[in-house]
Amino acid sequence: MSIHVLPESVVAKIAAGEVIERPASVVKELVENAIDAGATSVAIDAEGGGRRLIRVADDGCGIPAAEAELAFTRHATSKLQTADDLDAIGTLGFRGEALASIAAVSQVALTTRARDEAAGVTVRVHGGRVVGRNAVGAPAGTLITVENLFYNVPARLKFLKKDSTERRHIDTMVTRYAMAYPATRFVLTQDGREVFRANGGGKLDDVLVAAYGVDDFRQMLPVDAPPRTDRPDLPPVRVAGFTAAPSLNRANRAHITLFVNGRPIQDASLTYAVVQAYHTLLPSGRYPVAVLMIEMPRTRSM
Repeated sequence: MSIHVLPESVVAKIAAGEVIERPASVVKELVENAIDAGATSVAIDAEGGGRRLIRVADDGCGIPAAEAELAFTRHATSKLQTADDLDAIGTLGFRGEALASIAAVSQVALTTRARDEAAGVTVRVHGGRVVGRNAVGAPAGTLITVENLFYNVPARLKFLKKDSTERRHIDTMVTRYAMAYPATRFVLTQDGREVFRANGGGKLDDVLVAAYGVDDFRQMLPVDAPPRTDRPDLPPVRVAGFTAAPSLNRANRAHITLFVNGRPIQDASLTYAVVQAYHTLLPSGRYPVAVLMIEMPRTRSM
């Protein structure tokens, strides 16, 4: 079989599969963009587990009208300029692939207005192709509506779970970012019902009450470990957050939530360290609840 170059439409769908695994992946990318845009309020709506509709609205800086279509181009980003910038990434996103990947496998409408512009613009992209653009009146910020996810990649739809499972993944994703950014107001609505709200007051305590309830939060203990001063050979790492008293425990490790510089992470070694801190305090097969923020230098020169 001869070697040939794949059409751009096929390349876009393949690339989308690396970024967009399920509806919660779309929510993650759009929420990260909102946070990077300086939003103080983010509203997320989802229908049908995110398959039918995902809508994310923010009051961030918005996108200049002249750059609205460019935002859907692969590797188009405002977050870095040179390879050297990769050594000190201070944003959640930087690859410039999110919007392009989402648009390649869905029907997207972007309405945005930059703060220094008098009018906004709506751009509609279906399957990676721009199908419409018009000027609109809009508040400063960005509203992105994603409909019919994977409509043109039916094989991907088969891998999605039940709507209830996909809703749970979205709920978890939004809750984690609300924990990482307690000064940002988050509202999540699923199928017309508000399921989560964080008031953006700046206190992690309030977000944990919204996420876990008052009774569980009363069993959580604050953690605040400043960087060590006796080991100048180690990078300055600060750990803060909350961890539960032994009386509050779960049947799996899923409730150990970790962040590094505001980014939710999954790390087996760090999770193991948290579990080991409860050694002999919990029954076999039970695990703690913890929300821990790790802050460390963002550059390689540590």
